[in-house]
Amino acid sequence: MWSIDHRPLKTTKLVIVTLASTFTSLFFVLFYLHHAGNSDALSLLTFDFTFSNRPTLEELASDNNNIENHEELPDYEYDVELVVASLKQQHTSWYSTYFPDWKSNIYVVDDPGASLTVPLNKGNEAMVYLTYIIDRYDTLPNNTLFLHAERFQWHNDNPDYDGYPLLRDFQFTYLQEEGYVNLRCVWTIGCPVSIHPFEDEVVSEQHQDQTTGEIYKHAFEELLPEYPVPGEVGISCCAQFAVTKEVIRQRPKEDYIHFRDWLLNTPFDNGLSGRVFEYSWHIIFGKSPVYCPSAAECYCKVYGMCDLPNCSEASVMDSIICLRIQHYHKAGRELAGMERRGLLRAHYE
Repeated sequence: MWSIDHRPLKTTKLVIVTLASTFTSLFFVLFYLHHAGNSDALSLLTFDFTFSNRPTLEELASDNNNIENHEELPDYEYDVELVVASLKQQHTSWYSTYFPDWKSNIYVVDDPGASLTVPLNKGNEAMVYLTYIIDRYDTLPNNTLFLHAERFQWHNDNPDYDGYPLLRDFQFTYLQEEGYVNLRCVWTIGCPVSIHPFEDEVVSEQHQDQTTGEIYKHAFEELLPEYPVPGEVGISCCAQFAVTKEVIRQRPKEDYIHFRDWLLNTPFDNGLSGRVFEYSWHIIFGKSPVYCPSAAECYCKVYGMCDLPNCSEASVMDSIICLRIQHYHKAGRELAGMERRGLLRAHYE
């Protein structure tokens, strides 16, 4: 009698189920993108993760930012300050716990009584960054890192979304060479190009549902009237970066006062006005409008993770990093191609 081997049948069923699930997911993604309207076409990628912020003793013991290590570091390593934009309910103690030798400037935007606050809670982190620069212009440290509050955030460029190893491994030598360094290496969201100011512009009196691309040209002309509006703007999100005092002072203090006055007076809401700066900081600090170094180069120069091995031969952690490099570059190219074909408007907000 014949015996039927059911394994191929089971395999076929598994493949069919997997393909069906994949196409169903793709359908809903495309449906979302099609009906997103003026809202952010990629907001489904920008959700927050909830993690505990309590440092572990093992991590604290291995922290390389301590006094005995300073004897081996260049002088400019000492002079580091952190500028942190936070809300009252957010956890920021991890900065001083892990990096006690770096001064932490914790701005609490929704607490007028805080020791460090802002004139108006508007523009997301931009109001904090500008307030710090204005107030400290004459006493800036050699190195300033501009940061968000929580240790774990979806946009932290780490497989665990952990901000601690990013600061621990940050290469200050490279910052001194570059003057400005974005803390995010992966290309999604923001690279290779996220905004086309002339193509995306939409003039409207109703700003509530507008995107950054639609207002960017108008805002850029008001913020930087001496510069021609760029045809393309690209920077990996999300407004966490490091700058040297020399680069900050390449602009007069009056420029930063002008930027903050614009933020205080613009009719654009909190999120929209803040995202204008998110896609402008690198230009303000002297980089080209499209500033998207390759992820592999960025990991090496910014975090010292060079010569990452082939993903198939790497350790688990390196495999994740390799895959992120491949995935995000591929995703960035695909999104750019979709946009060129008119299938997607690239507003990465």
